[in-house]
This record gives sequence, structure tokens and C-alpha cells, in this order.
Amino acid sequence: MYKNTYGYAASEQERADDFNNMVLDPQVKMILFGGGNVGNEFLPDINFQAVKDNPKIICSYSNGTTILNTVYAQTGLTVYYGQFPGVFQNLSHYDFKQFQANFTGETPFTFEKNSEWSTINEGICEGTLVGGYTTRFACLNGNKYFSFDKEKEYILFLENYEAFNEPSKISAHFAQIEQSEMIEHVTGLLFGHYSENKNEELTDILKRFGKKNRIPVMSCDDFGHGKNHGILPIGIRARMDTYKKTLEFIN
Repeated sequence: MYKNTYGYAASEQERADDFNNMVLDPQVKMILFGGGNVGNEFLPDINFQAVKDNPKIICSYSNGTTILNTVYAQTGLTVYYGQFPGVFQNLSHYDFKQFQANFTGETPFTFEKNSEWSTINEGICEGTLVGGYTTRFACLNGNKYFSFDKEKEYILFLENYEAFNEPSKISAHFAQIEQSEMIEHVTGLLFGHYSENKNEELTDILKRFGKKNRIPVMSCDDFGHGKNHGILPIGIRARMDTYKKTLEFIN
């Protein structure tokens, strides 16, 4: 896990071995991990059948988007986006409540807010939650390990951070998603934290994305690379209402 065989990371096999061993270890109940830019390198070496046969709580965020969404796509298991080990170095009350609600009891029926939500494109939608960090999620489209069910509809939750990507790059990520077959099955978008102050250029991009694809869009600061690390379950069916400004988990 901490090797630098390649200089920037351990080898694909070394990383896959760590992950697969944790999956197979009956004493491991949860896999909570950070991320790296090259998480997609070891997708071919993940034992997805073992993951399916030995279900565990799997949670990450940011570059962990790649692993989370492929695990869901390959196994059908619910995985969780929003927190990573670094959150516990300066744990806020909101983050603690999110962890506790999702992992020590029953998953809450409604996503708990800790910021003001903004409606960008009005509407109500339902669909299965998928998403994460736009940089990684956009790259997944067309990847054979991330196949989506054409019989389902999807609500995207996406986020990025101004220190990593300017709005034009996020627009390119959206274009990648729009040019994939998946966009035909997207019913709504919830965008997470991007900057401390509202970025009008990003808001315009979100507005265009919503209008072009005729879907409701909201934004908030409750998940992503900000101070709030709310948890969103990938694979759960949800209902988003821009009039009530709510996200409800249906199952």
C-alpha cells in the first residue's frame, strides 16, 4: 500500500494484492481508503467475484471514485462515497454523524444537509446514485469495468475542487459524460463543494448541462473536497427534489 515501486505508486499487482487480501480477510469489516491518480491501473487485477462473495463496507472519495464505481458496476454491491482516513485527523461533528449514521446503524432515509442547497435547474427525479470526483468519473465512461444497466435511470452526484481544476476542465469532464451512452439514462445532477465562494462560471456550466440534457440540477457544499464530508451510497435508488431541496434514499 505504501510502496513506491514505480516511483509514484506501488505496482498494479502489489496494490491489487493488498485490496484483494483485505477483501478475503474475515476480520476486515470495512475498507476505508484514500486515493491516487492511478487507481485505474489495477482494475484488471481486482478479484470482483471475491468482493461479491465477501461483502464489506467499502468507502472512499476523490480518486477513489474509480474503485468505488467499478466495484458497484461489477458486483451490484452498495459502496460509499464521501470519507477517507484523513477525515479523522480533524473530525467535525457533521462528518462524525455521517459516519455513524451510515455505518453503525440503518442508512438514513434522507441525506442530512449542513449547507445551503442551490437550485440551478428545477425538477424532481429518481434514479440510482452513481458518481464522485468528476475527473475520475468522466474517465470511467467507456471503460469496460464500468458497465451501466441500460434498464436503469441514474442520478449523478459529482464534485471537484478549484485548487485542482478550473471550470473549463470541469466543462470538459461534463462533455465526456455527455458524449457517452450513459447520458441517455441520467435523470438529475447534484454537484458538491467546489470553492469557498460561489463560482459563477461553474454555475453557468451546471446550468447549461441541466438545460441541454433536460434534467434537474442542484449544488451544495456537503460533500467533496471542502469542510463537509457527507456520505452518498453508490447503488442506492434516490429521489431528488429541487423544490424541497432534498435527496431521499428510496431503498
